[in-house]
Amino acid sequence: MIYLQLFLSYLKIGFFGFGGGYAMLSLIQNEVVVQHQWLTNGQFADVVAISQITPGPIAINSATYIGYQVTGSVWGAVVATFAVSLPSLTIMLAITRFYLKLQDNRYVKGAMAGMQPMMIGMIAAAALLLIFPHDDTRSFIDLWSWLLFGLCLVASIRKVNPILLIVLSAAAGILIYA
Repeated sequence: MIYLQLFLSYLKIGFFGFGGGYAMLSLIQNEVVVQHQWLTNGQFADVVAISQITPGPIAINSATYIGYQVTGSVWGAVVATFAVSLPSLTIMLAITRFYLKLQDNRYVKGAMAGMQPMMIGMIAAAALLLIFPHDDTRSFIDLWSWLLFGLCLVASIRKVNPILLIVLSAAAGILIYA
């Protein structure tokens, strides 16, 4: 039963996760933390962090990790990863043939223009859900987290190498939290 729930949850995430992995985060958080309570908000934040620093799309990385975490088996990872990838694969195969004909269509252009602000909103919602949990659980955010966030934001704006920021943030996390 858990495999079916995992498959259906990630299939839904795959079908409605327009805008890439970051836009999918609020959908993933809703399914994994709110609906099924497979993970806590803090555990989900850890999954997001791990998914960001490992190679590959964040939605697939998180699906693989959460699938394994929920079922305790590699098959859970396979089911979740396959389910989140299936809609994109299916849709891309279906529309690739017609893309060149449809790209200048005013309805397609209008739909894409309408989805761009939605993607930004979904990314912002994911960030807010991580900062302010939906229930009475304590947020993982503390003063050090805000300080690291601010420093990384400023460094990113100043075009500091993201790999350096990841390494320095990990080192700071070890010094502060270990």
